[in-house]
Amino acid sequence: MSQSGAQILLQSLEKKNELLDRMILQNREQEQILKQDEFDMDAFDKTIEQQSACVEELDKLDRGFEAVYDRVREELMKNKENYRIEITRMKEQIQQITDKIVTLNAGNMRNKMLAENQFKKRQVAIGSGISKNRAAENYYNSMNNLNVIAPQFYDSKK
Repeated sequence: MSQSGAQILLQSLEKKNELLDRMILQNREQEQILKQDEFDMDAFDKTIEQQSACVEELDKLDRGFEAVYDRVREELMKNKENYRIEITRMKEQIQQITDKIVTLNAGNMRNKMLAENQFKKRQVAIGSGISKNRAAENYYNSMNNLNVIAPQFYDSKK
């Protein structure tokens, strides 16, 4: 195996690290959007779409990493001393990736709770809008019937 196999693995891990940084930033954007009093659904959808694209790219990087690793694993194991620097850097990258994934998962859980709260607020607002419409309709009907005088002398017997 040439140095390029180990370098490819290292580059893949570096790209994954950068992608996770981007996802953490998007997660923080989502948190800011969800904390606002006036919820901006379009901005929230945009961040969700961006994060979806990042997840797809992460999946591709993982599959590519596994494919390359399967090809070069034996060589790395046999000649650990030759690839000591690359292996050390890969271990560091993997540790950083693990830390970022934990941070990202914690942020996702916070955002999930914030999103549920926002959606509950919207549901309550919609429900109060419906009840206001009913109250207005009842008022309108009551006012329309105000001028109608029921017959005073009506024989209900037949």
